Amino acid sequence: MADYTVTLPSLGDDAGDNAQVSFIYVNVGDAVEEEADLMEMVTDKATFNVPSPKKGKITKLRVTEGDTVKVGDPICDMDI
Repeated sequence: MADYTVTLPSLGDDAGDNAQVSFIYVNVGDAVEEEADLMEMVTDKATFNVPSPKKGKITKLRVTEGDTVKVGDPICDMDI
């Protein structure tokens, strides 16, 4: 297995460059499938889920609910 850092993806042209973490669906130690929802994020214009880009196991959460995150910032680590 290899370490992989999941970052906040681009939010699109209209949504700006940061979002607030409103809900975290996973815990450290959870196994996740590719495309499984990791977190719910909120911007001024939209609420959306961040899907897992890979299949793996969550090893570290880098944010907590209520945190504001910029595009490209790490949100969690996983072994893939």
